Amino acid sequence: MAQHNAFYAQSGGVTAVINASACGVIEACRQAPDQIGKVYAGHNGIIGALTEDLIDVTQESDESIAALRHTPGGAFGSCRYKLKDIDTHRAQYERLIEVFKAHDIRYFFYNGGGDSADTCLKVSQLSEKLGYPLTAIHVPKTVDNDLPITDNSPGFGSVAKYIATSTLEASLDIASMCATSTKVFVLEVMGRHAGWIAAAGGLAGESEGEPPHLIIFPEISFDRKAVMARVEESVQKYGYCVIVVSEGARYEDGTFLADAGNTDAFGHRQLGGVAPTLAGMVKQDLGYKYHWAVADYLQRAARHLASKTDVEQAYAVGREAVTLALAGKNAMMPAIRRISQEPYQWDVISAPLAQVANQEKFMPRDFISEDGFAIMPACRAYLSPLIQGEDFPPFENGLPKVAKLKLAKVEQKLPKFTL
Repeated sequence: MAQHNAFYAQSGGVTAVINASACGVIEACRQAPDQIGKVYAGHNGIIGALTEDLIDVTQESDESIAALRHTPGGAFGSCRYKLKDIDTHRAQYERLIEVFKAHDIRYFFYNGGGDSADTCLKVSQLSEKLGYPLTAIHVPKTVDNDLPITDNSPGFGSVAKYIATSTLEASLDIASMCATSTKVFVLEVMGRHAGWIAAAGGLAGESEGEPPHLIIFPEISFDRKAVMARVEESVQKYGYCVIVVSEGARYEDGTFLADAGNTDAFGHRQLGGVAPTLAGMVKQDLGYKYHWAVADYLQRAARHLASKTDVEQAYAVGREAVTLALAGKNAMMPAIRRISQEPYQWDVISAPLAQVANQEKFMPRDFISEDGFAIMPACRAYLSPLIQGEDFPPFENGLPKVAKLKLAKVEQKLPKFTL
């Protein structure tokens, strides 16, 4: 088999372990020198391919690439940019082919979530529509845990561990002060349509009265009266109330509690702070002193508290992506399969991108309590293995040590292209 070059890029919101997948892809490519020559990374995702803004990963040392495994963020830059259909935006696809031809790129690895899977699927169709041999593999990643087929999405386990830990620790703070101070604490977590991250907060307590006392899921319509009644009951019974709320909490008509009125680059509604909105309701309806916090980027950047399971799975899907590509598979995604619950065992299988792109996996209704405010034992059993184990990064001068890359740019061969 002739040797050709590979392209890797990161897309969408980054995670604590997306660079572990990058490490897996790059190391696997380096171990196949007969088939893969250079590895180029797209600077800022697919935009790097369109603008011919490429990074020569070949110039990075093995030590630097290995350090990606314990470095959060997106080492090569990510983006929120979705390719339109080929019929109306043919120029973009023709440009991709020009760039791939100019740099002899035949392998395309795109690391992201549902929208990224759609982009990868479209790129995979280039070979057929524009007559260029290209193998495109999607590498799964999303903190939202909403990709179908795969048991869980790399990136989620570490966020789940962070949110469960933060819920536990903040709850001890509130419990110690509630007699004379704060009665209600609201923690806002990510999750636009799916409540997986909010559910993870439920791991903080197992017994009656242990926080969180209330979880608000996007899958369950928000009922202000019912929520306030539960808050009041908790304060009266336990002295305080801890709430974990998903940013995507919505009313029965589908309106978000915190709709900011804007949309992002993917066309999703921009959400503007459900925690202060909910805390305001508590103050208005019940008069309790409150505090609220928004986990925001902290939850997806906390590599120091990453789940060992998550790190291992993120690395594994990166390596498997290369295995699939070298086997001639196209338009596929390596997916995690849960083999057994106790002991927890998993492996990696392949999933057709056509069944992944633009699909969302929501919380099953039987994972949520009948009243809609807590997780059920089945949900706890699903979530618990995903937060197991610690994989601490090396520390230097009291801080985590992260990868320092050269990020050497590849010389451009084509005219400039305007997006």
